[in-house]
Amino acid sequence: MSSSSFPAGMDLTTDRLVLRPWSADEITAVLGDARSADWAEDFPAEGDQVIAGVIAEQSDVPRLYGHRQIVERTTGLVVGSISLLWPPNDGALEIGYGVVASRRGRGYASEATRALVAYALTSPQVDTVYADVELSNPASVRVLEKAGLRRWSGDASTARFRATAPEPNRQQP
Repeated sequence: MSSSSFPAGMDLTTDRLVLRPWSADEITAVLGDARSADWAEDFPAEGDQVIAGVIAEQSDVPRLYGHRQIVERTTGLVVGSISLLWPPNDGALEIGYGVVASRRGRGYASEATRALVAYALTSPQVDTVYADVELSNPASVRVLEKAGLRRWSGDASTARFRATAPEPNRQQP
């Protein structure tokens, strides 16, 4: 299991990754189809372009949580993105993630998800982090399982996974 440290700064560091907030220049580059030397060859993927557009439209999303790039520590290359869809709704916060095809199968999505979920659950505003996943995407189901989220509901095509804060830290009704 990967250990995580959450410094006072904006970056979250795990054993193999750095989760850092998007800069305005990076958002502009992705939306303008520019290339950066510190991006994996296949970054940004379609989902990263969507997230860049969402970030560009949201000026009030707290940068402490929000959207982050997934950076390989060994190469310094951006290999994906991960997002907490802020603000929480009744203490629940949705998480989404994506890793470029060239870096899939290395456990990066699970490592990043585990770290960001743990960090989100330190907020007094958050008692649950969840993700919905299509059952037709078994790799994403496995990411959530490996990240420590538990399946708690769903239907014939979708599963909902969640992680909850320890009882003493959960919000009281």
